[in-house]
Amino acid sequence: MSLISQIIVNADNELRYPTIGELQSIRNYLKTGEDRIRISLFLRDKELNIIQKASKAIFKIYPEYIAPGGNAEGSRRRSLCLRDYGWYLRLITYGLLAGDKQSIEKIGLIGVREMYNSLGVPILGMIDAIQCLKEATLDLLSFEDAKILSPYFDFIIQGMS
Repeated sequence: MSLISQIIVNADNELRYPTIGELQSIRNYLKTGEDRIRISLFLRDKELNIIQKASKAIFKIYPEYIAPGGNAEGSRRRSLCLRDYGWYLRLITYGLLAGDKQSIEKIGLIGVREMYNSLGVPILGMIDAIQCLKEATLDLLSFEDAKILSPYFDFIIQGMS
């Protein structure tokens, strides 16, 4: 749900008009709309570059993942890991475009720990992988754009912790 939709639903549920603070949140959301769209397009266009950089970083930290018997051993298993990286990057763009982290929680965080545990994927490794994805992404952005995007990565990292 977008920030605007959430504010309207909350106000309607409480039978009131949006507060001054809520209206200011909408104003800020609209002011940053072009930036959020530009950053989302950038992430889409640089997805492969970001994923390659992040995967090199995580496999440097955990070389055992790609070693025989590791969770990312072989091209098939490795491609599944990289698919998840792309999925998380898209998930971040959804939150960025909505201006709200709630979509990230609904689509991507509910049950994620249980899923990875059931698949035998170390959750600490996934947290580190998202951190590597964050660093690979932010390295390509300006300071201001990184400041806008960083909280969405942090939300996923916290949600997995």
